[in-house]
Amino acid sequence: MKRYLAILALLASLAGAAEVTSAPELESQVSAVVAGSQLTIVHFWAPWCTNCNSELKNGEWTKFVAAHPDIKVIFITTWNDKQGSDLLAKYGLGTQANFTSYLHPNHSKKREDKMSTFMGLPVTWIPSTWIFKDGKLRYALNYGEIHFDMLQQLVDDSTNAWKH
Repeated sequence: MKRYLAILALLASLAGAAEVTSAPELESQVSAVVAGSQLTIVHFWAPWCTNCNSELKNGEWTKFVAAHPDIKVIFITTWNDKQGSDLLAKYGLGTQANFTSYLHPNHSKKREDKMSTFMGLPVTWIPSTWIFKDGKLRYALNYGEIHFDMLQQLVDDSTNAWKH
């Protein structure tokens, strides 16, 4: 029975995880998703990041993903050599149809080597959260832990017609 539960936990931790072998491949895959007409959230995080862990522990990401099945949510693990699928699974993320996680192939945390851009946009801090609609970046929250009432407001604003 214990062996069965261990295998089941492993399978659950792998669900929603995608493997890529190069940064250009990852950027291409994510670009293809955000190019669609649906709202897409791209969230950069790392398992060792205190603020990232706080976001997970309060259960808000899990609630948000469950409450918004029409929004694609992509977690990209950065500056780390492991994806963190086990940590995501611990907090109920990874099995949802609208959730995908990737491990960025550049694992370095060294300033001179680490990933500093993604899809031509700067990544200077984690957690960072980007909101896309119709292939366009609508909002970028680049410094620190997300406040989910604010995320909800930005999602609402992004789905409304933009008048310029």
